[in-house]
Amino acid sequence: MSETKVESKSKNPKKANLSDHSSIKHLLDESVSEIVKSRGYVENTRLSNLKLLIGAIVIIIALFAQFYNKKFPENRDFLIGCIASYPFYMVCFILDSGKYIIVNGILQVVSYTKEKNAILFTHPPVGAFSTGLVVSSKLPRFSDLYTLTVASADPKSISANKPVEFTKSVTQFTKDGVLAEGLFWKEVDGLINDYAREPKKSK
Repeated sequence: MSETKVESKSKNPKKANLSDHSSIKHLLDESVSEIVKSRGYVENTRLSNLKLLIGAIVIIIALFAQFYNKKFPENRDFLIGCIASYPFYMVCFILDSGKYIIVNGILQVVSYTKEKNAILFTHPPVGAFSTGLVVSSKLPRFSDLYTLTVASADPKSISANKPVEFTKSVTQFTKDGVLAEGLFWKEVDGLINDYAREPKKSK
C-alpha cells in the first residue's frame, strides 16, 4: 500500500524553496500528515475547531466595537486602551479590552498547553485497540535537523504506546527543492511502525 502511495505522489512531485525555512518545514509536515492518514488514522479537528470558535468570538467583539456609536472625544478612553494593549497583540477595534484579554489569553493557553509543536491530532483507526496519535515536529531556524515525534493522544490510556521519534538531516530534497518522497515516506512509515511495536505503558 505504501509503495502505491509513493508512486502516485511521485507523479506530482512536491517542491519547496530551499532558502525558506518555513517552506521546507511546511512541506515536510504536510507530507507527514498524508502518510499518517494513509495508515487509517483520521484527523481529529476538535482543537482546530475550538481555536476557530475562539477566533470567531474575538472577531465578533471587534466588529461590535467597530460600529460602537460613540465618536471622539467620547471614545477617548477606548482609544487609549487600544494603544496601551498593542504590545499584548490586542486589536484596536474592541469594546471592552478586558474581555478581549480573557479571550486572547484562552487562545494562547490552548496553543501553549495543547498544541505545542503538534502538526496533527488523530482518532484511533477503526476497530483498532489503540489511541489516536499526536504527531509533532521541530525544525529549528538555521538548523538542518528535522525532529518528528509520534505519541499517544491519550497518554493515560491503557492502550497508549510509548512515544517514538527520529531526528534526520533535511537531505531529502534535490537541488531544485523537490522532495524525495519515496525515501521520506519510508522513514516516516518506519517510525509509525516503531510506535505500534512499542510496549504498552505499565499501569
